Amino acid sequence: MKQLIYAFAALVALTGCSQKAQEQNSQVETEERTELVELTTLHPHEIQREITISGNLEGYQTVNVSPSLTGKIEHIYVEVGDRVRKGDSLVRMDQQQYRTAKLTYNNLQTEMTRMEGLIKSGSVSQQNYDQMKLSLDQTKENLDFLTTNTSVRATVSGVISAKNYEDGELYSGQPIVVLKQVDKLKTLIAIPESYIPQVKKGMSLTLTSSVYPDKRFPAYIEVVYPTIDASSHTFQVKVVVPNADGLLRPGMYITATLGLGKENVITAPYSTVLKLIGANNRYVFINDNGYAKRVDVEMGQRFGDDVEIISPEIVDGVQMVTKGESRLIDGVKITVNN
Repeated sequence: MKQLIYAFAALVALTGCSQKAQEQNSQVETEERTELVELTTLHPHEIQREITISGNLEGYQTVNVSPSLTGKIEHIYVEVGDRVRKGDSLVRMDQQQYRTAKLTYNNLQTEMTRMEGLIKSGSVSQQNYDQMKLSLDQTKENLDFLTTNTSVRATVSGVISAKNYEDGELYSGQPIVVLKQVDKLKTLIAIPESYIPQVKKGMSLTLTSSVYPDKRFPAYIEVVYPTIDASSHTFQVKVVVPNADGLLRPGMYITATLGLGKENVITAPYSTVLKLIGANNRYVFINDNGYAKRVDVEMGQRFGDDVEIISPEIVDGVQMVTKGESRLIDGVKITVNN
């Protein structure tokens, strides 16, 4: 009988404990989680919109001095590093063909002068005269070709950047010398496609180089290419860089800054923009009537410790969590730390 009483008492005690635990769990569940945060009210402010892109400088023109006839190279007038002006002699090829053509042309000119006198007197036919005129014109054309390709001159002012032969060698097709125009340079830069409406021919840029950390070099856009690269979603622009003082060189690495005018944007401390683990998605938390709301954002231009944030929900007057955001989840109740 006593054993029965003890068993009943134990059952009652166990049942009571279970009910108490359930009441405690229910109380915990009804108590809402609250996080202490600091909020900042966001407002748009005016900024100078600009983009920064890197590239390499090139000579504005690169001329491969390659005559249109083969043969022996009699003399090369320049060496690597020499500065030349437009019209300066660069190379003299074997002159045998040129001399022969010049002699033939001079003889034909003499014959043509005699023929013009004879046709006036009717001593020769018009057909013979026309044949002589055609022969003279063809010889003149050949002489002009040989003149250009026997004594090769610089077509632009610049610097000799390569020399591939020596005097007396046989020219075989590779450029004899390479001439680069350096009084002005160029660079091709790729700009994100979103800036197409703003980028125009003639716009000014500022270039910097680590070689001259304290200098700024002016430049301008000469060509805006009309097509978009489907893989990178960028378009190219050709930038011209005046270089009369010769400080910049072809091949230099530069950074180009392009101003796109003033614009009103909303910025936030860069450290408060969170990144989704394992992805490149960026987000922030805003105050939604006392609860944390996660908002996906795109980051724009950087301004020191701040960054432009873009989202339909990031508008003037919105309150953004700027302290305690790392502890938040979407929908959690927040309390402002005054």
